[in-house]
Amino acid sequence: MDPKERKEHLLVSLGRKRFNEPKAELVVFVKDEKANALLNDFNNFPHAYVLACCMDRQVKAEIAWMIPAKIQEILGSFSIEVLDSLGLDDYLKLFNDHKLHRFNDVMATVFHKAVRKIVDEYSQDASKIWRGNPSSAAVVYRFLQFDGVGPKIATMATNILARDFKIPMSDYYSIDISTDVHILRVLRRSGLVTRNADADSVVYKARELNPEFPGIIDFSCWEIGRKWCRPKRPDCQGCPIQSVCQKNF
Repeated sequence: MDPKERKEHLLVSLGRKRFNEPKAELVVFVKDEKANALLNDFNNFPHAYVLACCMDRQVKAEIAWMIPAKIQEILGSFSIEVLDSLGLDDYLKLFNDHKLHRFNDVMATVFHKAVRKIVDEYSQDASKIWRGNPSSAAVVYRFLQFDGVGPKIATMATNILARDFKIPMSDYYSIDISTDVHILRVLRRSGLVTRNADADSVVYKARELNPEFPGIIDFSCWEIGRKWCRPKRPDCQGCPIQSVCQKNF
């Protein structure tokens, strides 16, 4: 196996290993027990996960994942009925008063529209987005219909459902890699794509590596970017792909 093939095989192997692990008792998003409990409670609050995904724009992921828990604390409840009882003006005030996001006016509107969509189109039950062994394309499409959600967030949300929550789907073909800064950096530095490769090129490279589930390398690349392949002073010795990385800094 030549160096390029070994590099591709290693990333896919890391992804498959994680995908095949049994579901964790708790999928950890943030360093906050109550926030994680809320995001994991698909029986009572499946909308918490969906709304958090909608918030994941132009802020650190940890900030977005904390927003449902903060709203629950402010309102005393996170039931879909309570959320639906608030109007847009209420959300604008809530987001701005508590500085929940970097762009509070925009994201208050996104949050409000998402609540309304869950109520009107999913009969108050957000788990209908992924229930019934749907195709991956169907789940990605449903997330894309939420205001402000693009392919990056829609594929991320679907990938987490499949990979971490072990939600059954009929296929994984449409779960692409989510091209955030960490993933772009890892694939460029490793030499799997060119140093100036754009997001579309990265998506298609992932499709080439593992056509039946392109996004299977997503978390491995993201984790490598966060923990080892940092923008400055990367820890190459600790990196799990250091033996096949071209180290294109």
